[in-house]
Amino acid sequence: MTIAIYPGSFDPIHYGHIDIATRAAKIFDTLIWAVYDRPLKNLLFSVEERLDFMKQAARDYSNIKVMPYHGLTVEFARSQNATVMVRGLRVTYDFEVEYQTALANRQLAEDIDTVCLMTSLKYAFVSSSTLKEIAFLGGAISEIVPPYVEAAVKKRLVALGDGSSDKVSLVSLRE
Repeated sequence: MTIAIYPGSFDPIHYGHIDIATRAAKIFDTLIWAVYDRPLKNLLFSVEERLDFMKQAARDYSNIKVMPYHGLTVEFARSQNATVMVRGLRVTYDFEVEYQTALANRQLAEDIDTVCLMTSLKYAFVSSSTLKEIAFLGGAISEIVPPYVEAAVKKRLVALGDGSSDKVSLVSLRE
């Protein structure tokens, strides 16, 4: 039985994440869709909110478990008896980052392999940072997130208010 993990911050999830998770669930016996609780980035949603989004997205897949984790991803993978890490690739920059990460993880844990899935073409431009930026600027995100995520993003933006100093800073990893 092969257990794989699909780790990330998922702040928030979008159809690209769901695409990778559901496709990986068809390949592996068990997929642990794992949300990292302390990424080095500004977050819009709490761990609990992100987990809720993921559980809703995975509700039709009995072999997807949604869990939080902290610390080294490879240590979390070991604690779950996972032998594979799943990563999604959109653009060539993702390949460079994931390649370096996979090599570092391999150095830390030779027994855990990384499998990269290319996202479906229609989600190749989607990232959590991009969708947050679109939403902050008043653009439509209904084509890139499920309705429950769209509603939560809109609600959070209202709570943050226009021109508020407590708005979430967006950091693009591509620049």
